[in-house]
Amino acid sequence: MQLSPSTDIALRAVMRLAAGDDTGGRITTGIIARQVGASPRHTSKAIARLVAMGLVEAQRGRMGGLTLTAAGREIGLGTLVRELEGDREIVECTGEHPCPLIAACRLRRLLAEAKAAFYAELDRYVVADLVAGPAGRLLQLLAHPRAGIGDSQE
Repeated sequence: MQLSPSTDIALRAVMRLAAGDDTGGRITTGIIARQVGASPRHTSKAIARLVAMGLVEAQRGRMGGLTLTAAGREIGLGTLVRELEGDREIVECTGEHPCPLIAACRLRRLLAEAKAAFYAELDRYVVADLVAGPAGRLLQLLAHPRAGIGDSQE
């Protein structure tokens, strides 16, 4: 199973926001885009979805920026990925050109079971778990670039 690029960017953005910074400052979409290696346009779209889901709060203006809400920090990863991906089937067996094997196919059931196992594993964790340990330390380093290298001013 492969996640969509939009989901990938949204998960990276959530991780970056979950890591925060020790100043309590807000983070801009542009900073997140650079720090997670995504385009500003795609990052903006991913952030907009997270805001609509109530997981990220966006404040406009000079002192504006993005913060992760309590719901965003504690949402289960399985729930988050299901929401972002739309919980669609791994393979489309029906539709305009339905598979002729659908009546006797075991593959569809096996793929459904594999998808359920995938989400069950993700359901064991929340966003805050993603920034524990080395990943959180790396994200903290991104939050504090060395002078002259990147995001100190935005």
